[in-house]
This record gives sequence, structure tokens and C-alpha cells, in this order.
Amino acid sequence: MADEEPTMQEEMRRAFALLSGKWKLEIMWLLNSRVHRFGELRKAIPGITQHMLTAQLRDLEADGLISRTVFAEVPPRVEYEMTRKARGLGPAMEALAVWWSEYGKSVPAKRTMRGRKSRGRKST
Repeated sequence: MADEEPTMQEEMRRAFALLSGKWKLEIMWLLNSRVHRFGELRKAIPGITQHMLTAQLRDLEADGLISRTVFAEVPPRVEYEMTRKARGLGPAMEALAVWWSEYGKSVPAKRTMRGRKSRGRKST
């Protein structure tokens, strides 16, 4: 039994696991359009914490879906981009965008905010 081929459902479970996580799909969507620096990603994703963004980027890099380039500058510059493997997801992302364009307005809006709410600074 150990030599049995995995079923397609099992294989899809592995594929879904690569992209599961609260922010991974949103990160991948942003990187699909262009290379981003860490700060750009953080600003583009409302509610994500620095810790969570770092964790999600590390997971995506470990899975071979994004690459991280560190430039020896002061201050250091770090850029993230999709790998060739991840670019293979482009048609799926495009199909999702087409689907959303057609059906998105019929999906009820949710009133919940993901992540931490930003705290306004107190003026003194």
C-alpha cells in the first residue's frame, strides 16, 4: 500500500497548502504585477503586521514561490518577486480576476477587518 500513487484530491490538498495562509494569496497577487520591497508590501496590505508579513514571505520563499534579493546598500534594500514556478499560477490568477469581474458584485461584503487595526497616534 505504501507504493500507491497519491490521488488528485491529495495532490490538490498539497497545492492548496502552499497558498493557504491569511495573506499568501494577496502577497502573490501583488507580486504577480511587479517586484515589491518589504515596505511596499506592508503598505499595500491593510491590517498585516510586520511579523506576519515576514512569516508569510519566509513560507513562500521556502516553498519556492518567491525569491528574495538583498542588495548590499545602506540601508539594506530587499526585494521580493515571484519565481518561474509561481508564474505558472498566472492563468489561475487571471481566471479568478475574470470570475470576480463577472460575479464579485453578487458576493456580500464582509464588515470584518483582517489583522490588527491600526492605532492612531495620540497628539500631545
